[in-house]
Amino acid sequence: MSRRKRDLFVRTLVFLFALNTVCIFIYFSLHPRPRRPLDEENRTITLTPPSLPSTALKPWPFLPSYLPWNITTFPPLGSCEAYFGNGFSRSISPLRGRTGFFRCHYSQTLESSICEGGTIRMDARRILMSRGGEDLEKVMGRNEEDELPKYEVGAFQIEGEGWERREDRRLVDQAFLDQYLRHGAVHMHTMRSLVESIRVVPSGELQCDQVIDDPTLLVTRFEYANMFHTVTDWYSAYVSSRVTGLAGRPHLVFVDGHCKAQLEETWKALFTSVRYAKDFTGTVCFRHVILSPLGYETALFKGLTESFACQGSAAKMLRQKPDHQKTARLSEFGDMLLSAFDLLPIPKPRPSELNILFVRREDYLAHPRHNGKVESRLSNEIEVFDSVNTWAKLHNNFKCKLNVVNGLFAHMHMKEQLKAIRDASIVVGAHGAGLTHLVSAQPGTIVLEIIASMYKRPHFQLISGWKGLEYHAINLPGSYARPAEVTDALSKIVMNLGC
Repeated sequence: MSRRKRDLFVRTLVFLFALNTVCIFIYFSLHPRPRRPLDEENRTITLTPPSLPSTALKPWPFLPSYLPWNITTFPPLGSCEAYFGNGFSRSISPLRGRTGFFRCHYSQTLESSICEGGTIRMDARRILMSRGGEDLEKVMGRNEEDELPKYEVGAFQIEGEGWERREDRRLVDQAFLDQYLRHGAVHMHTMRSLVESIRVVPSGELQCDQVIDDPTLLVTRFEYANMFHTVTDWYSAYVSSRVTGLAGRPHLVFVDGHCKAQLEETWKALFTSVRYAKDFTGTVCFRHVILSPLGYETALFKGLTESFACQGSAAKMLRQKPDHQKTARLSEFGDMLLSAFDLLPIPKPRPSELNILFVRREDYLAHPRHNGKVESRLSNEIEVFDSVNTWAKLHNNFKCKLNVVNGLFAHMHMKEQLKAIRDASIVVGAHGAGLTHLVSAQPGTIVLEIIASMYKRPHFQLISGWKGLEYHAINLPGSYARPAEVTDALSKIVMNLGC
């Protein structure tokens, strides 16, 4: 080919490319991308003003311990899956329609419900509570009652057909609340109060200042600065997302007035976004809202007062041979926490190294009613920790290297805390909320809990069992632990591990 022909060929290609680009631009200008269709129950909804652009939800990650959440086959009453997984087998729909819908999924085992609805309006001005999200130092001394929501009538509204002539516009009556949203042992059941406040308005009368298209969880936190109770809230929110079959991780709205806390970073990592109810100015309508049960209603909390036998097992084994007395759900949730901070996949441990994580308790300012001093569970904790350090150095040999990790969790980023528990071969510590991290411990991890006489509670023995972890305890006559007793227990553990 001559040079002249080659130049002509190149110019022709450039011209055709430019022409094609212009044509594509004109086509999409004249044919805008259609809006994402609404689900079947909401397809005819008309809301003003136009809804905000939909944002992509965070996808569900691959979880090594994941088991399918089958919404058509439900587990037997009182089984492990009924306690920890999809036991919400009874669906009750007090409102069905082309515009709005509301239904609750009730678990007879847990005696609680996960509720969801569409075309629901929230008016935060009718929710009496503090603003929430403030810096802790600015709200010191604030009462907890000021931070928990109290709902005025109509704080939440929902569209319904055929309600025009009804005098009683309540979505549900007292009998519904008593059966599916029971008070139980909770003095102030905020989810029950929220549903009780919902009023039904005729179709076309729901006016919204803004609309949230994507699924949104509404959560009210109790004891929000405590690790154990926050884990129960995280677990409840995770299960609610799975039971309602969400394709991605939802947005989350705190319907409480708590100030910022260290554990808030994990909420943000787990879900697509986090906001406080009082952040919204005016009214906001949700196309799909999910009401997460209180953390007190999860199996993690109920296990403290109810007797049920569940042993942790590998998900792979349960896929091959289901067992109603075994569960992998807590491991699945632990993997979810790790994944939220990019700590999956699990690195292969070095067989010649053992990480001994010593979970510590230290002073820190937790909430507006806290003086910054934590309650001592082990009066000579520093002495015991120093002894474990010295013992580990003396025990190191050609077979194994023992690494003692100082678990000062109160001043560690959540990712560092989770990495420490993930990489631990042995977890040792006094009874305290920091041991709740055991939900993310890996198979084969061994637990040694030091229990003072005033704190003989089964929290972490239960979690260890539900995870399938080997558990040991040193029960003290008071709060003082003899360092030699702790190091002797560790010596037996590492000896059994071949070190």
